[in-house]
Amino acid sequence: MGEGCAVEKLVNDAFWSGRRVFLTGHTGFKGSWLAMWLAQMGATVTGFSLKAEDPSLFDSAHVADLVTHIEGDIRDLAAVEAAMHAADPEVVFHLAAQPLVRLSYESPVETYATNVQGTVHVLDACRRAASLKAIVCVTSDKCYENREWVWPYREADPMGGYDPYSSSKGAAELVISAYRRSYFGKGPLLASARAGNVIGGGDWATDRLIPDIIRALVAGKAPFIRSPDSIRPWQHVLEALNGYLMIAEKLAGGDASAACGWNFGPADADTRPVSWIADALCQSWGANGWETGNSEAVHEAKILKLDCSKARSELGWLPKLNLAGALDLIVDWHRTVAEGGDARAKSLAQLDAYRAIS
Repeated sequence: MGEGCAVEKLVNDAFWSGRRVFLTGHTGFKGSWLAMWLAQMGATVTGFSLKAEDPSLFDSAHVADLVTHIEGDIRDLAAVEAAMHAADPEVVFHLAAQPLVRLSYESPVETYATNVQGTVHVLDACRRAASLKAIVCVTSDKCYENREWVWPYREADPMGGYDPYSSSKGAAELVISAYRRSYFGKGPLLASARAGNVIGGGDWATDRLIPDIIRALVAGKAPFIRSPDSIRPWQHVLEALNGYLMIAEKLAGGDASAACGWNFGPADADTRPVSWIADALCQSWGANGWETGNSEAVHEAKILKLDCSKARSELGWLPKLNLAGALDLIVDWHRTVAEGGDARAKSLAQLDAYRAIS
């Protein structure tokens, strides 16, 4: 697992047992991991999302067997409202999104419609959810106006974004803020979560660093690295989900101080360049190395760091894994599945091991 920071086991299984949860984006990478975690704690989960991509963690781990699975589009307000009304949730996690920077250049209208208007639809449906106590909307570390400086961004820094994806996440944060102040000052409480680059087993997204490297390694090819000098706050997906669950528990308990934006990222030492990630994965897999060269250039931020001191001081959240340990988990997951192993069993085993870290 690697050497992590000590942290109390602050996610309360008893709180989630029997809890009705509405989860958008449950067919995606993060959503599938969250659905498995919630189901493991005994929550009653209704998932609302587009059909899973092929391949996907959702299909390989048979996540549909663990939840009430509804295929739907958050751009369709009536469909969102109908599904939420039927689920009668106590907690909503909104993860559904168009999550890729490079795809946002090709499909800006779809990106804004999904990430901005889709968020509006989910939050507006939440206004009419009678049993609702807590809403956690997941955006991105890229929601900040990135000035490419070495200082980490704090939750009060301005929203922005150079590319369509990043600006759509900044705009979603403005929507969340407006809905919080206009509609959720009493009753359900609303927070947003801004995580760094999340990584983990079962991510097969196109044009994303670690999935691209893993695909090449499984195929016995040298990975092609597009921007080896770019720096990101890399963290295992379970680190971010741990934070989301902590926020939801506080909101559901009526803690209005948690109804705000939250950063979740790694320790400073694990904000690493792409080249370090590529070296570590190739070494762990036993591959010879990677390649780089000219590729179709679109603007992508070269450096981005998050200040997570608020989550650490006010939530008690700390990362449990270092980056090397997170990469070892990814190699273990993908090697096991590539050799015919059970994706859900491996995922749940890694979840159990993560939660056991103290």
